[in-house]
Amino acid sequence: QVQLVESGGGLVQPGGSLRLSCVASGSISSINAMAWNRQVPGKQRELVATITRSGNTDYADSAKGRFTISKDNSENTITMYLQMNSLKPEDTAVYGCTALAGTKFYDGQGTQVTVSS
Repeated sequence: QVQLVESGGGLVQPGGSLRLSCVASGSISSINAMAWNRQVPGKQRELVATITRSGNTDYADSAKGRFTISKDNSENTITMYLQMNSLKPEDTAVYGCTALAGTKFYDGQGTQVTVSS
């Protein structure tokens, strides 16, 4: 079992920045990859960025050049970050983290990001 807790969402003006965090605990040694995704009500969930156990990263086109995914490993937790710069109103969504552990996916509860003036 893997537990995921996100934080760092909030209200930010267009052009601003936010850093989201996701703390993974439990069976973290089984985690092969983690990802940030986002969802707007009525729309399909969008994969924003991924990071593998070895640190390889990938981004959605909408995130390239503005968002940076990273992670810090400790003995009992993995903390994954999403640094979001140059935010746009269309980035408004609930952002969640997902972990792939073995063959099972785990999701956090999500954190709201609102970009508005």
